[in-house]
Amino acid sequence: MNFNKTKQPGLFGQKHSSRDYTKAECWGKNQFNSSFPASLVAYMYSKGLKPIYVKTTTNNEIIHDSIDQIELLGIDPLSDDAYYNFEAGFSPYEIYYLGEREKIDLVMMNSKTNEVLSGLEVKLTALPDNTTKSLDESLWGTEIVMRPPTICFLACSICANFNTLDSKERLRSFLQIVPQINHWEEIEEVLPHYEQILSSILSISADMTEKQKPLIIQPIWKTEGSKMRLKEECLDVFVWSNLSVIQMCCTEDASNINKLNRFHRTIIWLYKMLLDYVTYNTFDYKRIIRLLSYNLANDKAFALPGTKSYHFLKCKEILKPRISKYEIKNIILGGGQDLLSPERRFDAVLVNSPDIFE
Repeated sequence: MNFNKTKQPGLFGQKHSSRDYTKAECWGKNQFNSSFPASLVAYMYSKGLKPIYVKTTTNNEIIHDSIDQIELLGIDPLSDDAYYNFEAGFSPYEIYYLGEREKIDLVMMNSKTNEVLSGLEVKLTALPDNTTKSLDESLWGTEIVMRPPTICFLACSICANFNTLDSKERLRSFLQIVPQINHWEEIEEVLPHYEQILSSILSISADMTEKQKPLIIQPIWKTEGSKMRLKEECLDVFVWSNLSVIQMCCTEDASNINKLNRFHRTIIWLYKMLLDYVTYNTFDYKRIIRLLSYNLANDKAFALPGTKSYHFLKCKEILKPRISKYEIKNIILGGGQDLLSPERRFDAVLVNSPDIFE
């Protein structure tokens, strides 16, 4: 295969991008963690390799499928018309929530028509994480940290599925199994109804099974356990549907809970956003998160440790990812690795692995 051996720093496949990779600031800690994964997706497409699609069944069980990159992004990632717009507003969702625009990690657009095609969160994760690095390799998992805006996007993706009068009434019928709660900010009033709240969300999820959509791109980079060295086969990509994200919060028994944790709170946030949507046609996501904090910090929605993510991700591609460390030079082009700042683990491991670019 003839890869672009450009002399200018760049990333594979990104002919048009909101980031200028000739500038060092575009290789910083936050930007690289979304721009590299986008090019990894494009590179896998060039090799005929589809990401693993983590999705749900009508019984709300997790299954693995594959998803074509054109379906994922809404456009051929190598097309001359593909525009990679990073940290941008996703206009199809902005009609559902109040307040200032939330930025999503990657918005794919058609550069000729300016059509907005897809909006995706990106989470570049290390395998193994601290909770699984001492376990057998077959049990390694990754930590996945979910930000509050991701829950807003999740709610919007559900609202978009119930955006007609009839379908909105259908959504309302699922939500009405929960008795009226007057003071949502008070744990004592919400906690007794948590099981019904969860049941409502799972009923909505089951109803939407055939219409679930990609929400999160999760590339993994695999090291030699706790050592800061990449495995020979080290890179692969998982994609989570909007409905599979709900299942991240359902790894515990919901009956007879006596204390809310971050997973419970996320389900409550989601329920309240949907309830406000059917009541007022929109929801104030930041107000919901601020008032429904339940004595937990709002810096993140939740963090799924590797011991739990393992059960969602276990497959042959976790044991042996499909992209080798020696292919990274086909994704990071024109000496771009020299502009990396080792501020995060993946940046650092690349800076300390000059041999893979020889």
